[in-house]
Amino acid sequence: MVDGNGKCTATVDRTGNLPGRGAWLHPDQQCLHAAIRRRAFVRALRITGSPDLSAVIEHVENLSAGSAHPAREQVAKNMSTP
Repeated sequence: MVDGNGKCTATVDRTGNLPGRGAWLHPDQQCLHAAIRRRAFVRALRITGSPDLSAVIEHVENLSAGSAHPAREQVAKNMSTP
């Protein structure tokens, strides 16, 4: 999602129905940190700059706290590019 200032925000799309470009991420903290370090979201979503990943980080942390083996699901789906 792009706000009025041109800042991109990644959100979690649990249903897979939101519009925009998506990226798949194994909901594991190690995978998330590797994706951030490698700038995988920027490449997968075809954007410039770093998106706000706070919703994705919170989602993965909540999954990690509640389950030892979270299911694979699509995250960062709702990303509209200008």
